Formats: sequence, C-alpha cells, structure tokens
Amino acid sequence: MNFTRWSARLPGTQRRAAARTEQTASPDRRGEGSVPAARVEQLTDESPSVPAVDELRVREVLDRVPSLVALVHGPDHRIAYVNDAYTSAFGVRPLGERACEALPELDALGLFPLLDQVQRSGKPRTVKSRKAPDGRSYTFTCTPVAQGDGEGGSDGRGVLVFAIDVTDHAEAAERLRASERRQRETAVTLQRSLLPQELEEPDDLRIAATYHPGGTEAAVGGDWYDVITLGGGRTALVIGDVMGRGVRAAAVMGQLRTAVRAYARLDLPPHEVLQLLDGLAAEIDANQIATCAYAIHDPNEGKLIYSSAGHLPILVRDENGTVLRAEEPTGPPLGTGGWMHTSGSIPLAPGSTAVLYTDGLVERRDADLDEGIAALERALAGATGTPQVVCDRLVRSAGVTPDHDDDVAVLVLQHPARTGADSELFRNAALELLGGVEAAPRARAFASGVLTSWRFPADLHDLGVLATSELVANSLQHGTPPMRLRLRRTDRRLIIEVTDGDDHLPRRRRAEPGDESGRGIAIVATIASNWGCRRTPGGGKAVWCEFALPRTQTI
Repeated sequence: MNFTRWSARLPGTQRRAAARTEQTASPDRRGEGSVPAARVEQLTDESPSVPAVDELRVREVLDRVPSLVALVHGPDHRIAYVNDAYTSAFGVRPLGERACEALPELDALGLFPLLDQVQRSGKPRTVKSRKAPDGRSYTFTCTPVAQGDGEGGSDGRGVLVFAIDVTDHAEAAERLRASERRQRETAVTLQRSLLPQELEEPDDLRIAATYHPGGTEAAVGGDWYDVITLGGGRTALVIGDVMGRGVRAAAVMGQLRTAVRAYARLDLPPHEVLQLLDGLAAEIDANQIATCAYAIHDPNEGKLIYSSAGHLPILVRDENGTVLRAEEPTGPPLGTGGWMHTSGSIPLAPGSTAVLYTDGLVERRDADLDEGIAALERALAGATGTPQVVCDRLVRSAGVTPDHDDDVAVLVLQHPARTGADSELFRNAALELLGGVEAAPRARAFASGVLTSWRFPADLHDLGVLATSELVANSLQHGTPPMRLRLRRTDRRLIIEVTDGDDHLPRRRRAEPGDESGRGIAIVATIASNWGCRRTPGGGKAVWCEFALPRTQTI
C-alpha cells in the first residue's frame, strides 16, 4: 500500500506542499533589521535538525499521533494499517484480514455499516462518544481515501478510521447529567411534597387528582391543586399555576397553597378568598405571576360557586354527557392588584363530573388554546367511570407523556347520583322559621321527628334536638327574618344549620355566672364534633354544627 499516493488527498496537504515550494524557490531576503547570520548559526548549532511534519511520510506521522488510526480497503474492508496507539488500545491486528473478523471492536461499536456508507458515498462520517470494549469512549471519524498501486492506477477506495479518546469529556458529561437528574429529582420531590399527600374526602363528592412534572430538565413548575372540607357539608376546590419554572416557582406555589387553606377556613365567598390571595401574591414576589381558580360545592345548592384569577374555565359534564364551560367572571392573575374579583356559578347536580386543570393539559405551541379546551371538552363528554379513571383518560387523550414540555395538574370531582339503599344514607329536611314564641318549640319538635325517622340512637337524637334548640334560640334573639332550619345527614355525619337575615357572625365567649345569655354557642361547641358560621350570598349568615355518626349508622 502506497501511503504517499493517498496522503496527497488528506485535507491541507496540497496547501502545505505549495507553501514549501515557494519557500524553496525564494532567495534569502534578509536585509537590515533581520536576524544576524551569526545568530542564525548559533541557533542552528544548538538546535538539532527536526524535520517538519510536511516533510515526513504520512505513515511516520500516523505512527506518532496519540489518536487511534486504522486503514481498511476494498469492499470487504481488509486491514491495510493500524498505528501504535490502536495496537496499544485493542492489541495487534493482522494486516490483510477482513475487518469484520480482525477488528471485532468496530463491530461492537456498530461502525461497519458506517464504513460501507462512507465507501459508497465518498463522504466522511463521524459518530460521537461511543464506548469501546476497552472501557474508553472515542469519537470516530471515517474518511474516504483513494489508494494507488504506485503505477498511477487505482485499486479502489479505502476508509481511514480516526478515533479520538474522549473518555474524560464523556465522563464529565455523564457526571453533569447525573447532577441534573439529582437536581430534578430534588425539585420534583419538593414540588410533590408541597402538594396534598392525601386528598380530603368530602361526604358528597368523589375526587381524584394527578400531577405530571414537565420536561426532563431540573426546573419543574408551580402547578398545584387542593381539596378543603369547610364543614357543614361544604367543600372548597382549588387549582393554580405559578408561571415560570424551578425551585422558586415551587416555593411560591407552596406559600400560595398554604395561604389558600388559611383563607378557606374563614369560609369566605370565592371572590373574597381570591381578593386576599391577590394581595398576598404581590407581597411574596411582585415579579411572579400566578393564576388560580377557587370553587365551593354545597350539596344543598347543587352547583359550584367559583371565582377565577386568570385561570382556565372549569368544565362540567352532566349525567347526560353534555359538557358545560364555566363562563366569566374571571379576573387577571394574582399579584396584579387593583381588581375586584367576583363570583359566578355553574350547575353540579347529582351524576355530574367537574374538571379543574392547568394549561399544560390543553396548551400546545402549534395550536390555539381554545382548540385545546375544545378537545378536552370532547374527551370529557365520553369519559365515564370513577374520578381516577376519568382523570387518567383525560391525561392520555391530551397526549401527556413523561417528556411533556409543561407541568400538568388535573382535579376531577363527581357528585354521585345515589339510589337504593345508598340514598337512605343521604337525607335532607328543612323548616321555615316564623318569628314568635312558638318558633323554638316548633323547631325542636321538627328536629325530634326527623331524627327519629332517620333512626338515630337516643343519645344522638337528644344531642341533635339540644343543638337545634340552641341555634334557633340564638337566631331568634340576635338574627332577623327570614329564618330557616335545615337538617342533613350523610353516611358519616349529622349536620344542623340555621340561617337568618342578619350578617353579624356569632362567636364563642365565656359567660359570667350572672349573665342571662351567651351560653348557646358554647353549649353547641361542647356537644358537637364541629361548628362554624359564615356569611351567605345576598346578606345574612348561616350557623351550623355537625355530629359524627357511629359506625353502625354508616352501614
């Protein structure tokens, strides 16, 4: 094999040869100001004569380079040459043998198809950072070369295989990837730790939720959801999204979620909760944008009362499969300030399913947002089964995968339509209270009859009648018409509620021995499992208490 012949085809060879010819043909142009001859002679005497690279034969150059070099020729890639570095890495290789038999390391790296491709196309190809059997990583470049027979003829194409050891770079890259994976795992762990570990389970709703972190990088987002039982049979449902990514977004999300739970305990209307949250968001980080939808379900009203701060509309599928989209009111994202939020409502009758979600479920770069919401509506229209089944189906229909480029949070709730024996565990009874001295005894008689018909044990019956008497007496003394008594039982608790037209909320206080009043709420708080009060839409208030049912009552 004549290396000199094909060496002329290596990149830069012709240019260097031309420069060498020019230097040889040009006379010495040194004049004044140039290096003295004596100095030149001194340097020549002290420095040994080292030939330039261009004056070496190609084989001598390749023998000296630290990179791995092999030359194969012909259609069956027979070995023409391997340099010392290649031999040190993989051992002695017999010349003239077929590469598929004598160079098993190239086969292990999958390079033989690449050799064929280079030989056919006459174009170089490179594969980066392949791990060889010796445990080192190499970047391989396969370059076509024309091989002569020394007489001016040609005996075909060859392929020069040039491998650079990139083990250090590969290991550094792997360490970086491992570090990014650890950072991502930490961020996802933080994100998940800030979400509810277990969803609260309201008596009248069945709920499921899911969260999918987006992308493969360490920066997770700030999506969140929550379910908060408010007492008196009411439930708050929350979905939110802090814009941006990373630990900062997750931290802001955690603060907002904690604040929502605190504000929810005040049992305020949805728009007032968002009003408070809006001011807090500006204090937490004025540069962080967040959206949120807050809704309250009251089983006695058969609807969701909601308010939205720049969030996507709630969707509700009724028992016939018709999907409704919650309309305005909606306000700007949290933290903008200066906006008065308002509340709206959407029906949620027995047999209905509602979906709250973040934009990662419906937003795509190549499609309009409304198209994504419309696609979700179609998927919800055909989704049946438990809330978890519906949740999983909606995520699949949206094409959410582990490498999805945005976080996704979905909250699905169902208001079951109960029939048969199950319906006997969920009952309601109500009485309009007309003013006068006869209102209190009428309320006690009504409560006694209802609790007897619901087959409550004697001790729970008496406690329920006593709580009814105290709540009604408090309303008659401090409230204004219209007044209403409502009894409700679920499979877990008895709820007693009295509403009136006065919006002054009662509070528990210590009554002095000589006081003639002030003991009613204290008595209720002592005998009941829980109690509370809230203002009602349009003015007025509701005062309620609840008793946990014995296990025998929930069967």
